[in-house]
Amino acid sequence: MVKYKFAIEIGGANTKIYVKDCGLALCEPTLVAAEPTPDGYKVIGLGLEAKKLTGKRVDSVEVFSPISNGLIENFEYCQKLLEYFFKKVEFKKKRDNVMVLVNCGLNEEEKRRYLKLLHNVGFKEVSLVPTAICSCIGAGKNISSTKTTMVVNIGGANTDIAVINMNSIVKGATLGIGGRAMDSAISHTIAYNHGIVIGLGMAETLKNEVGSLFTNDTLNMEVTGVDIETKIPRAYIITANDLYPVLEPYFAEILRAVEVTITSLPPEISTDIINSGVMFAGGLSQIAGLGDYLKKNFRFPYYIVEDADNVSILGAGKLLDDEILLNKIVENF
Repeated sequence: MVKYKFAIEIGGANTKIYVKDCGLALCEPTLVAAEPTPDGYKVIGLGLEAKKLTGKRVDSVEVFSPISNGLIENFEYCQKLLEYFFKKVEFKKKRDNVMVLVNCGLNEEEKRRYLKLLHNVGFKEVSLVPTAICSCIGAGKNISSTKTTMVVNIGGANTDIAVINMNSIVKGATLGIGGRAMDSAISHTIAYNHGIVIGLGMAETLKNEVGSLFTNDTLNMEVTGVDIETKIPRAYIITANDLYPVLEPYFAEILRAVEVTITSLPPEISTDIINSGVMFAGGLSQIAGLGDYLKKNFRFPYYIVEDADNVSILGAGKLLDDEILLNKIVENF
């Protein structure tokens, strides 16, 4: 039986590493900063250091995520980023084993890329576990039960919808809807409506600080961007009401997908879900007003887990201490 020391969640916004018997050891942005040289691109920042360059870089420096919608978009830079992260938590090459939290919608080729990536970083054994299952475990659900649990994990790059029982996913889907898409939409909307260009970093801050699904929220925040016409800095007050029409369609699309999934299930399974409620997790499930929005727009029982942003990696930490359950999940995925 394989014993695992590390669990890693390579999220669209942040990467988190859990170390057995130590806890959550790292949480840094899944970002790389690189600039061109005569011999190719040179990495000048990783993780937190790369995020500091977002919106403050010269034109020749690019800040990007090597992960897109839960998929490895740039293998080389993703490997550099993970090598940097694992160096911080002092893993032992070719001796330690790792489990990787991934989307439930990965195909076999995409799974192989994740396995190859972590082997290249230096791990002896690598196993993949669905993030949605880890979210259930982190929330205290018994995934070995014949009773079905449904989880909606709204993350930085995508949303996982999974129906789970007996240690496996009965039905699952991954939507390309997450915080990064919302950041981009906020930036474009402010430019179009107010004539101010702001960076994705400022858009993310707006989403986190002012974003709300209350229709009458009075939250507001002053932002400074570049005036499209004059090209000089200009301040403007952005309100929660400015952001509502930008954010709401994303959550409406997620709810449509959840309802389609539930109504396509056999009666015995959908009854379990209705009795227990749909579980909402992930960083974006913490947005202000989500509970009120669900009450008005979602026709099934639901609940939002506590510490929704970390529930999946904490669930992975519990799995590190339960090797029998972990191996059952790996066998079923």
